[in-house]
Amino acid sequence: MSQLWSPAVRELTPYIPGEQPRERLIKLNTNENPYPPAPGVEKVLREFSADHLRRYPDPTSNALRAALAKALGTDVAHVFVGNGSDEVLALAFQAFFRQDKPLAMPDISYSFYPVYCRMYAIESQSFPLDDEWRVDLDALAASDNGGIIFANPNAPTGHGHGRAAIEALLQKVQDRVVLVDEAYVDFGGESAVPLVDKYPNLLVTGTFSKSRSLAGMRLGYAVGSPELVEGLTRVKDSFNSYPVDALASAIGIAALEDVDHFEATQQAVITTRERTSQQLSKLGFKVLPSQTNFVLASHPEQDAAQLFLGLRERGVLVRHFNTATLRDWLRITIGTDDEMDSLIEVLSELCR
Repeated sequence: MSQLWSPAVRELTPYIPGEQPRERLIKLNTNENPYPPAPGVEKVLREFSADHLRRYPDPTSNALRAALAKALGTDVAHVFVGNGSDEVLALAFQAFFRQDKPLAMPDISYSFYPVYCRMYAIESQSFPLDDEWRVDLDALAASDNGGIIFANPNAPTGHGHGRAAIEALLQKVQDRVVLVDEAYVDFGGESAVPLVDKYPNLLVTGTFSKSRSLAGMRLGYAVGSPELVEGLTRVKDSFNSYPVDALASAIGIAALEDVDHFEATQQAVITTRERTSQQLSKLGFKVLPSQTNFVLASHPEQDAAQLFLGLRERGVLVRHFNTATLRDWLRITIGTDDEMDSLIEVLSELCR
């Protein structure tokens, strides 16, 4: 640990991303979409003029925000975009959660949340999931907090609350920002975006990485009242006025315009997820209900860490979190049907 680092950096525990292997493996560990982006994305890549790159992009990303507003059924004034939803979340933590009271969050959720709290010296308070591995919205609402954040559907558990449950929370909490992270909502969840007009303290974040198959491009967004969008913009413009480059904006617009491709790949993932859950259950796994592009599974007679290693040795990479609450579980990204058949074949061998 370098003495040249500032004290705050020495105290950080960074987020650990999923492994990006160099060898050829069936990669089911980072919740990437198994299908390519919309055909229009490739067309943009072929036709994009390099001459565009000598000029700065539009700092307001107006064209992309307009396309997002149309796709989400809202107004452009309610939309903010950034370089991946992780950046949008980071800006939100700075804009809204540096309060005198702690930020309330589930104890099992996206592991970047506590990293941002440490990064920005934000006190946090975590609340256990309920007996069915669901985010306890009542506990979050009842706490004495300076804001609330949770993923819906939640990661890595997969459960999602319906819009009515989110609105019930918002009716109890109207003087603090409630951030609903909808990275996985397109795989069976119900979006809270229609509630934004009614609740000015609601901020909904999303990503192009999952259902739009653009994890390699880094595009994320937030939907909220103009007041919240202005707060995000103030922080963004104090850090980086141009987070979304011209090529990323053009690709994002192309992905949003191809509704048929979006819906076809979305449904393919959902269908494969349900089939995989049934196959895992037949092998004796407990599989949590999922509204995401992954499942969380545990076998009562098999050590999850050993299954993880056995799968990797046989060319299949999944995610194992070595924490007290999750060490008995594997998070398995939904791939193509062929990839999931290979997973089941290897697990059948290991569980025998």
